[in-house]
Amino acid sequence: MSQKTEKPVLSGQRIKTRKRDEREKYDPSGFRDSILVGLDKAGPDLEAVSKFLDSAGSKLDYRRYGEALFDILIAGGLLIPGGQIAQEGDKMCKTHSCIFEAPCDMASLRNYEQVFTKLMRRYKYLEKMFEEEMKKVLVFLKGFSEQERIKLARMTALWISNGSVPPTILQVLINEHLIKDGLSLEFLLEVFVTWKQEKGMAGLTSGLKRGGLEGRLMEFFPPNKRTEEHLKSAFDDKGLSDLVKLHLAQASQEAKRDLQKELKEKLMDGQPIKEIVTDIRDAAAKHLISEQEIITLIWSTVMSLAEWNKKEELVAEQALKHLQKYTQLFASFTDNTKSEMALLLKIQEYCYDNMNFMKIFQKIILLFYKKEVISEEVILKWYRDGHSVKGKMMFLEQMKKFVEWLQNAEEESESDEEED
Repeated sequence: MSQKTEKPVLSGQRIKTRKRDEREKYDPSGFRDSILVGLDKAGPDLEAVSKFLDSAGSKLDYRRYGEALFDILIAGGLLIPGGQIAQEGDKMCKTHSCIFEAPCDMASLRNYEQVFTKLMRRYKYLEKMFEEEMKKVLVFLKGFSEQERIKLARMTALWISNGSVPPTILQVLINEHLIKDGLSLEFLLEVFVTWKQEKGMAGLTSGLKRGGLEGRLMEFFPPNKRTEEHLKSAFDDKGLSDLVKLHLAQASQEAKRDLQKELKEKLMDGQPIKEIVTDIRDAAAKHLISEQEIITLIWSTVMSLAEWNKKEELVAEQALKHLQKYTQLFASFTDNTKSEMALLLKIQEYCYDNMNFMKIFQKIILLFYKKEVISEEVILKWYRDGHSVKGKMMFLEQMKKFVEWLQNAEEESESDEEED
């Protein structure tokens, strides 16, 4: 295979480098110096600071030095690992026009918020860089003073509230070293208090859900303080008791999911019903799950065990035979009228959502009545005014004769008592 022969080059000829191959040396210190000069000229006037940053973007390379720019605006200079400002001998490497040097009151911090908002509105590509910057800065909390951490926490809440950064950045605080020293929790609580002031409790709770944090609050506590009592005390002290409710609700949801998974496995393994009942009662007591929630969970689990026949005329016999096996389990968790009604409404909903079951609603209720899972009192209450709107007309019509029979039996019983 022939090789391409090189063209002769005259001695002393200079080979010209293409312009696209030229690249300036990465010089964050030089960029910092240029920014510090402009910020010092602007002084404490934040309007002048914004004007300088706006115009400097056309001369300085924000795309390349975006991280350095945010370091300066937050901490006053370039941050090195650990959270300290990079120094170069006696040279001035820090500005006073930054968040860490600002007053701690919310009015002053909102003025700084505007500086960031205007900058990122002007240079949209900085938005993603700012998110990455915050993930880095939050890991450096240990290197900042207490006052600096408070200012940063309040600014973080403002940035999350106005959409500059997503609430997911707070997950960076789930860091072993920050958690151990209590810095993660301290910072998080300050963020939450400010966030609540800005957006209200509804805004805070919805933001936590968006950030996937509502189920992770306990992770911000030092290992030796990860108890419900410590969590409640810490949040109550900051006026965040609603977050305790959110935490408990989330914990309950997780417990119910785990319980449903365990119940399904035990039923599939053929574990005795008595043992299953004991296990469910223990789990319900531990996680404060009500009997109404347990009975609907049992219904969903039991119905998920079967592979239902697609032919409507065959599914009735299959369903009744299947449910017959678990009537003892259902009866163990319908000790009061509330749980009975919860089950009845769950059956109504299931039959409405699954077309093949719409015509056998009455047969299921009759089975549960005979097996003393659902009482006459609750069936009559459901018929009168306790039913939901789902399939209402069809199900009421199915139940009409059965209800009339129950009412007649009730009247006969009352007349017999009067004669006695």
